[in-house]
Amino acid sequence: MQFEKLYFLFSFFLNDLPSLQLSHKASKSSSAQIHRLASQVDATRLWETYLRPILIERLPGTPGSLAVQQHIVSTLSSLSAGWGLDLDSFHSPTPRGQVKFTNIIATLDSSAPRRLLLACHYDSKALLPDPRAPGRVFLGASDSAVPCAMILELVTSLDAQLREFKQQVCALSLQLVFFDGEEAFEEWTATDSLYGSRHLAERMANTPHPAGSALGTTLQAVDLFVLLDLLGAPDPLIVNHFAKTERWFNRLIKRLHRQGLLRSHPLEQTYFRKDMYVGPVQDDHIPFLHRGVPVLHVITTPFPAFWHTLHDTEENMHQPTVENLTKIMAVFLAEYLGL
Repeated sequence: MQFEKLYFLFSFFLNDLPSLQLSHKASKSSSAQIHRLASQVDATRLWETYLRPILIERLPGTPGSLAVQQHIVSTLSSLSAGWGLDLDSFHSPTPRGQVKFTNIIATLDSSAPRRLLLACHYDSKALLPDPRAPGRVFLGASDSAVPCAMILELVTSLDAQLREFKQQVCALSLQLVFFDGEEAFEEWTATDSLYGSRHLAERMANTPHPAGSALGTTLQAVDLFVLLDLLGAPDPLIVNHFAKTERWFNRLIKRLHRQGLLRSHPLEQTYFRKDMYVGPVQDDHIPFLHRGVPVLHVITTPFPAFWHTLHDTEENMHQPTVENLTKIMAVFLAEYLGL
């Protein structure tokens, strides 16, 4: 009887899924709620507990990659919300031979008909050795260690609310994806890049949701794909890349600034500029975008001056900016999910 009830609910939601996704209305937090959400973000924990263990060379299929995988998985496993974890491992040919890649997928409630997907990549780029800096490796602080740490801090700071939200058995849930293999091994091409996201988008497009049914796929269940990348430098410029998701971009701009909750943030539109438009940037959202998934791409454009150099390090990250962006995303998640 319980299965029949669940199947009926899925049938109801999925038959009208596109309109439900397009018409989704986020809640609006009160000033007191915004203050509480911002105060739950712990910048010291983000930096020392979550970011620093990721600031190592983490090429796909290497011990460094495995160490970061374990760091992410152990962090999510320690939270009380009860994340369902899936290590999506596969092998793919690359210019350097067969390589093992592993996407990390965490789902709050896999039975929910709809999902908000929050993503980043955790691999680092293979740079040629620099004779001027023997022994130094590319750490990719902004690309994308900081986004990984931000996501870990987000779900930690919201852990109690997410646990309660999950217990309500809602039609909407949160899913996290930490992609492997975003970076090209040599020159960026359609086949030497986006290894993890290409694999996962294909897998999700062919995975029934709910399991064993013909009602839909896990890809169709995604309301919105939010991708964080190249974050951490001071004074980032983040613009809207897609008219289809403009209303979600606009929610990121002003409210925390007006309440004085952001550090080193003199203007309302210091980071997010809705008066500028930049076309799509090649990143992990592309395989999902091409399959019709709405995308909100939170990325610094133009890219930071240290992009793909040995200077993309902790020392060149700006802690107030990282803290501010995390607070902004915490309010966004809470309002989208109705926490």
